[in-house]
Amino acid sequence: MRKNMTTSLAIVATAAMAMSLASCSNNDTAGAGDTTAVTITVVGYLPGATEDAQQYLADSVASFEADNPNITVITKDYEWKATTFAADLAGGTLPDVFEIPFTDGKTLIANGQIADMNSYLSEFPYGGAFNDNVLQYGKGQDGHVYAIPAKSIYGVGLHYNRDLFTQAGLDPDKPPTTWDEVRTDAKAIADATGVAGFCQMSQSNTGGWQLTVDTFARGGSMETLDSAGKATATVDNAATKASLQFLQTLRWTDNSMGANFTYDWGSINQAFAAGQCGMYTSGQDVYTSLVQSNSIDPSIYGLTMVPLESNGGVLGGGTLAAVSTNTTDAQKAAAVKWITHWYLDKYISQDSAIANAKATLANDQPVGVPELPIFSEANLKDYEQWIAPYVNVPLDQMTGFTSKISSAQLINEPPVATQDLYAALDPAVQAVLTDQNADIDSLLADANTAAQRAIDKAQQ
Repeated sequence: MRKNMTTSLAIVATAAMAMSLASCSNNDTAGAGDTTAVTITVVGYLPGATEDAQQYLADSVASFEADNPNITVITKDYEWKATTFAADLAGGTLPDVFEIPFTDGKTLIANGQIADMNSYLSEFPYGGAFNDNVLQYGKGQDGHVYAIPAKSIYGVGLHYNRDLFTQAGLDPDKPPTTWDEVRTDAKAIADATGVAGFCQMSQSNTGGWQLTVDTFARGGSMETLDSAGKATATVDNAATKASLQFLQTLRWTDNSMGANFTYDWGSINQAFAAGQCGMYTSGQDVYTSLVQSNSIDPSIYGLTMVPLESNGGVLGGGTLAAVSTNTTDAQKAAAVKWITHWYLDKYISQDSAIANAKATLANDQPVGVPELPIFSEANLKDYEQWIAPYVNVPLDQMTGFTSKISSAQLINEPPVATQDLYAALDPAVQAVLTDQNADIDSLLADANTAAQRAIDKAQQ
């Protein structure tokens, strides 16, 4: 949701036209030889996006249709939510091309709810040679590719407010590297400023998501797979217990977590940008949303690694582009071209990368937010070099993350019934933050039972 756009529509249109010309120069054979008229509906922006954002999207659609005169593209406002997605899918209200988190891919594939795109894979950039670590989320048990890595390929980092660090007498250029240091710094911030030193998501599956982040960082696992690929819930492990005990200590012993314990992804971003949270964990790509939706002051922003211990790793994730099972072959072929145009062109062409960066910069939006490779490390380095002159994000305030993430172990999210597993853990996080006498062992036993029930259902 681009609430921070101040550039005029004329400049947006000019920048988008530059992007259009770059796209034409690199895809001038797109649609060549195709004569059958086809219409597809695709994901647009979040509901409520500004007129500037909608115009930018409309210009991009126009450039695509100029390159592919047989294809008509209709955009629909779209926001993925765990609580409504299943109903939207069942009700047939999703676009033909829609976005899903990595966590949903396997379940939707197993249920036959997204189209098999395997026969079209070679038509994507580099012949479909995506980073195997991300492509796997869109693969089914049959080895076919059903969903395409599209954007927001992330590893979870620790976001911190540099201004609050300074007010608390801490060095913002030396963020914490251990969980003990996180605790110490959180208490220092709370004591000095009265602001929550550390905040934690707890609602709409985000509590379970971030508890999984903490568990992975401490070397634990939420599921185990046997040789046949059958999953067993293990959320009642020592690392998850330690993670909840950490939150319990910050909340009840140190009083360093403030008074709001109902954060989800959107509300914690808002609170952080408003200076109400000293630290929190989320994907490293969240800076884009902090600018677009929350108008964060870049000078207060810092990003570093989540503390890792006991062979721990960083939870990774991202967004897949999926195609409805109700589409025709012609619509699937059109979807391949749209996905390439809207999501991937900037990674494969210097001209497209520069045009996209210029258009984004013209709207005073973030260029150069740290990413993880959607194709290869070499490809990502090329892309970063192409856009380097246009970068407007404070990369020097993110080196605690960018200098270490490539050597860290990136761990995939729990593969079976992921969102249900996260939902089962939300109550445990909420209880620890709101009940001083919460029984962590009992909470995790209940969560493990609920998670296993969901896993068994998904594996039937």
